[in-house]
Amino acid sequence: MMAIDIKSAESCQYDLVSLGEVMLRLDPGEGRVRTTRSFRCWEGGGEYNVARGFRRCFGKRTAIVTAFADNEVGRLVEDLILQGGVDTQFIKWRDYDGFGGAVRNGLNFTERGFGVRAAKGVSDRGHTAVSQLKVGDIDWDYIFGECGVRWFHTGGIFAALSETTAELAIEACKKAKEYGTIVSYDLNYRPSLWKSQGGQDQCQKVNREIAKYVDVMIGNEEDFTACLGFKVEGVDEENITGLTIPNFKKMIEQVLTEFPNFKATATTLRDVHTASINDWGAITWHDGEFHQATQRDRLEIMDRVGGGDSFASGLIYGFMTYNDAAKAVEYGAAHGALAMTTPGDTTMVTLPEVEKLVGGGSARVDR
Repeated sequence: MMAIDIKSAESCQYDLVSLGEVMLRLDPGEGRVRTTRSFRCWEGGGEYNVARGFRRCFGKRTAIVTAFADNEVGRLVEDLILQGGVDTQFIKWRDYDGFGGAVRNGLNFTERGFGVRAAKGVSDRGHTAVSQLKVGDIDWDYIFGECGVRWFHTGGIFAALSETTAELAIEACKKAKEYGTIVSYDLNYRPSLWKSQGGQDQCQKVNREIAKYVDVMIGNEEDFTACLGFKVEGVDEENITGLTIPNFKKMIEQVLTEFPNFKATATTLRDVHTASINDWGAITWHDGEFHQATQRDRLEIMDRVGGGDSFASGLIYGFMTYNDAAKAVEYGAAHGALAMTTPGDTTMVTLPEVEKLVGGGSARVDR
């Protein structure tokens, strides 16, 4: 099996650095946003969740590249990041004008859902500090060159925030490749974000440029269709209700003809029965072979938000630790499944718990 050539831990200060937005999540618990009188606070963001999971569950050295308005909300999110063990030295702080007219911090009101009531999110992220980041704001030569980074992760949510963040994501991926850092990217298609940035045409333009520099591409059938423009014959792209393994394999065969630089691709497999009961699995392609994780049917869900990000961090851990695609997808699927049994966007799982599930362990009580 052809290995992914990852730099040694000894040669780098960081195992993984992520680029993305971190929002304050306001969670009404078992209730509704529209009727609650109290919220629990979490921090979360698609790209950040991967770095935090990689640190808290897998014990790796991580950092986040992001930006905040310098006010009490921004400092609260910073405090939550510090509790997660993620290095904050690359955070950019912007002066706050007192009312948020020029620069703000993102808020995300998210209900977990239950049974027939789906999870529901309402984001408030206009004019955020991170959406104003642009090329030249980040010293990538210092991060990738002087500090050294084994793996860099970003995604389509960050790229969709603004024209300048799309340009910055491209710059970051190019620089990472210059220094021999492995690049992973989660397509994470969000039509509501791309709508104000030029729609699907701009989405494909940006993501196809970024894809040239990606080693490990993460995304489902809809992501590859909407973000990269690939189609599977016989599949209606307007009504994709669930990923099928044969269609994913056909999709990847097409993708690799145009992007032979991909060393691996991966996706989660989720069939939603209710907000609380999902069938859950994953599949990855590497070095000409597909590897499917253990399928967990009728998995009980407490909070599905961040499950895909926890899959990504587990997948990266598997590649970095074992350089084995079959193990990587098992670690990703197990970590994602466990992360969805706790509240909040980020993992509360331990590595022994992941290894127990990978090894076929049950949910019997540990004493």
